[in-house]
Amino acid sequence: MSRIETIYPSDRVSLREVGLRDGLQLVKKFPSTEAKQRWVREEYAAGVRHFEVGSFLPAKTFPQFVDVRDVIGAVAGLPGAHGIALALNERGVNEALESGVDEIASVVSATEEHSQANAHRSRDSAIANVRRLCEMRDTSSHKPLVNAAISMALGCSITGAVDPGEVLRLVDKCLEAGVDFVAIADTVGYAGPKQVAELSRAAVKLAGQKPICIHLHDTRGMGIANAAAALDEGVRILDGSLGGLGGCPFAPGATGNVVFEDLVFLCESKGFATGIDLDKLIAVRRILREEMPNEALYGGVARAGLPCGSAAKAA
Repeated sequence: MSRIETIYPSDRVSLREVGLRDGLQLVKKFPSTEAKQRWVREEYAAGVRHFEVGSFLPAKTFPQFVDVRDVIGAVAGLPGAHGIALALNERGVNEALESGVDEIASVVSATEEHSQANAHRSRDSAIANVRRLCEMRDTSSHKPLVNAAISMALGCSITGAVDPGEVLRLVDKCLEAGVDFVAIADTVGYAGPKQVAELSRAAVKLAGQKPICIHLHDTRGMGIANAAAALDEGVRILDGSLGGLGGCPFAPGATGNVVFEDLVFLCESKGFATGIDLDKLIAVRRILREEMPNEALYGGVARAGLPCGSAAKAA
């Protein structure tokens, strides 16, 4: 069995909690290192196994990630847990490789305008960056997984509608560059289920034996419906953030990610076992309320509770 199949089995859903990275990009106050480590440990106890833990970005600009190595260490100490960190340039990749993180994520924008605003580089340059990341992975000692996310894949807040054919071209370029899988990101919650289903179906077919991830934001309340559409088309890796935290600092109008707790409930209700105990997961929100009392938290399951007799808990 390949490493990607071990970490992200094709016969089940893998849910990645991205609150510690994407969820903290826009917050005015962020949790202490100790609180982040508790966040990881308590979610792990609830059954979560995939954690996006931070970014290797300049500490002056993103002080919320200065302790990313400490959070990576917290994940590494938990049997079967898998840590993911973002790196956008060679300096960041070198730091990520030195940290021993299990997976390194990179980003390629679906539109040239967002690519320049987000990373001050062309899309061709971003693809070259992904290729260089894969080369560095291949010569590293622990060979982490590499994923590339196509941001603004379902609509761009700068340019508007995005040609799905262009997104698929970028998916193909990333696969050619050597990534282990590609994520399709609705960065500003632009799309509805029909659009998500069509692009997911085409991306899954194009990727072949490699998985496709869907990364959704809930800007217009379509997050859970879009996740259901992606699941129906064969996507088996889905991102969400605890309490719906999140947003892209380089994307005008960006709001939080799809609520992780609601995503768990969706998967269980559709017959996909997640291994996550929802009551225990919802209890982790306490850390967010204590550490970031002014941040709004979202989620239908947390608000209403589980239906009477629901089986949406860890098996």
